[in-house]
Amino acid sequence: MSNSGNRKPPLVADKRYAKPKPAPKKAAKPAKRKPAPRKAPKKRGLIGWLLTPFRVLFRMIWGLTWRIGAVALLLLAGAVAYTYTALPELEDLLDGRTRGSVTLLDNEGVVFAWRGDQFGGAVAATSVAPDLKNAIIATEDKRFYRHLGVSPRGIASAMRINMREGRKPWRGNGGSTITQQTAKLLCLGVEYDQDVWKTEREYEADCRRTTLARKGKEALYALAMEAKYSKDDILSIYMNRAYLGGGARGFEAASELYFGKSAREVALPEAAMMAGLLKAPSTFAPTNNLQRARDRAATVLKLMREQGYISTAEEAQANAQPASLSKAASARAGGFFVDWVMSSAPSFLTSDTTEDVLITTTFDNRLQTAAEDALQYVFDTKVSKTSEAQAAIVVMSADGAVRAMVGGREKVTGGFNRATDARRQTGSAFKPFVYAAAMDLGFQYDSTVEDAPFTIDIPGSGPYSPQNYARDFKGMMTLTDALSQSINTVAVKVSEAVGRDNVRDVATRFGIDNALAEGPALALGASESTLLEMTGAYAGILNGGNAVQPYGLTELRLKGDSGPLMGKEGGIGERVITPQAAQQLTYMMYRVVTDGTGTRARLQDREAAGKTGTTSAAKDAWFIGFTADYVVGVWMGYDDNTPLRGVTGGGLPADIWRETVTRLSSDLPPQPLPMIRPAQPPRVVPIAPQGQTTTTRRPTREQRRQTTEDVILDVLGRIFGN
Repeated sequence: MSNSGNRKPPLVADKRYAKPKPAPKKAAKPAKRKPAPRKAPKKRGLIGWLLTPFRVLFRMIWGLTWRIGAVALLLLAGAVAYTYTALPELEDLLDGRTRGSVTLLDNEGVVFAWRGDQFGGAVAATSVAPDLKNAIIATEDKRFYRHLGVSPRGIASAMRINMREGRKPWRGNGGSTITQQTAKLLCLGVEYDQDVWKTEREYEADCRRTTLARKGKEALYALAMEAKYSKDDILSIYMNRAYLGGGARGFEAASELYFGKSAREVALPEAAMMAGLLKAPSTFAPTNNLQRARDRAATVLKLMREQGYISTAEEAQANAQPASLSKAASARAGGFFVDWVMSSAPSFLTSDTTEDVLITTTFDNRLQTAAEDALQYVFDTKVSKTSEAQAAIVVMSADGAVRAMVGGREKVTGGFNRATDARRQTGSAFKPFVYAAAMDLGFQYDSTVEDAPFTIDIPGSGPYSPQNYARDFKGMMTLTDALSQSINTVAVKVSEAVGRDNVRDVATRFGIDNALAEGPALALGASESTLLEMTGAYAGILNGGNAVQPYGLTELRLKGDSGPLMGKEGGIGERVITPQAAQQLTYMMYRVVTDGTGTRARLQDREAAGKTGTTSAAKDAWFIGFTADYVVGVWMGYDDNTPLRGVTGGGLPADIWRETVTRLSSDLPPQPLPMIRPAQPPRVVPIAPQGQTTTTRRPTREQRRQTTEDVILDVLGRIFGN
């Protein structure tokens, strides 16, 4: 046992076999996390318990609100989509007029007046002057290119202003975007129906109604438009449909109307003035009040500067050189003339036209201004400032072409036209037709008739004894002197000698289209006529005895058409009296002006002929006359037939006539009248016993009969020879 510790271990081969590799250890599974111990609920306390119902209610309301909101959003999207499908193409929305326009051109082819709804042709937002586009946006909707058609901020601001001013939230300021305004101009897609609205005015009033429900529809329509059209498309519709005063629909029409140029060419001051019209077209129309329109334009310029569209220097320059009206717009010419011309053509081509019409006329703007200035001058210098007396003027060529017309002292459109509509007694202005009949039947300018008292027995009416204006009698006198001095007795004697039917026939054929008096007072102008008819009848004397039909329209055609639909309907017609009779009558009327009742109408540099007329009780006063160039008729009186005080045809009407013709002829060389020219003026000086005059001796019935017979025999002798 003692040597057991020295025993060697058994022999073994060292590392004979490789040691087996230990198997890889598997990743240890993470230990399961023990759940955190639940915290004990906090005690809510009294406030928590009190708030709990509100929390529950809030969760319920929120859940209900977002669900309702989602449904409403889906319904809105559906409504917008439906409206989207109903919207027409852009081109169909640019011209929204239910009637057309009438553009009138003067005798030189220059536009001088408009009627109806002016359109002027479609323009695009991208083609107009940039200043105009910027002015519209700055004035009406500065966030136009950033919103989706509706501006909640603008609506809220407008409602706040309305309530602050004591109105309902949606009454007054609307906060509408340009898109919403365009939707309203489109009447939310509702077209004009004559069976629903009696007039276009009622239709437009219905489209402008402002209610909460309508504002909702308007917003819906605006959203659909934003989805259908581009921003510039919407602005183009707006620019072509907006009403801008003076009958102008759209900025192209307004630009042509007020400035005589296209909307593509307007300068900054003009653009600002037109953009300012959008707020209140009639109020700010420059043709109504130019200064007010300029003040409004200054506000638009300020908005443009604040929004960065223009600089301070540009604003100052535009204010220093404000927009001015075109010549035609400034003149506002021919209101009465235009109304008359419009009434002379079919209404479906004028007042009720659905097309755009061009009418070429005989109108002369220079002559119109001359007539208006003459009338104003006489009333300013010779008539009481408080007088309500009216006057009318017609200027005409010898062929019946009306060159100018003043229908009253005021310049209005659609007003009562005293030149064409007022039928008044003509007084002694009718006498030339009595003498025209006599001259045509063989009387001569130097034929003699006695101015003496006489009486005509009228069956059913009794005796009729004409009196002279001066209540005296001058004895034997020539027809020339009788007309120049407007002797009533001689006019009646001549009328009775030639026959009243002949006098009526001559007057009617010369164009006095009225029921003429049946009795002997026919010769003294007891019948009624208009100033236009009387002036046209006198034109027949000037042109040598041919009737004329007054006219103002020379051509009517549709815009874009090459051929006219209508031509001139008037001018020289059939012969009424011989040229020799017309020349004698012209000489007799020339003597009225040189040394008769019309001397206040005498001109300094040229010959003139005419006739005065004053009716009973001086309710009407006339002077109608002519030079070699023009026929001018003047009437004066009261609309209610109040007698004129101290006025006769040879007074203020002759003054107005002289002032008018002087201005008309300022640039015309003098021309002689077409009349006879006796070597000596015909005159008869009655010879009476000393101490006795023929002016007071009343002839017997036999003497009166003998005078009439002498006249008739003289006429027959001149016709058939002695």
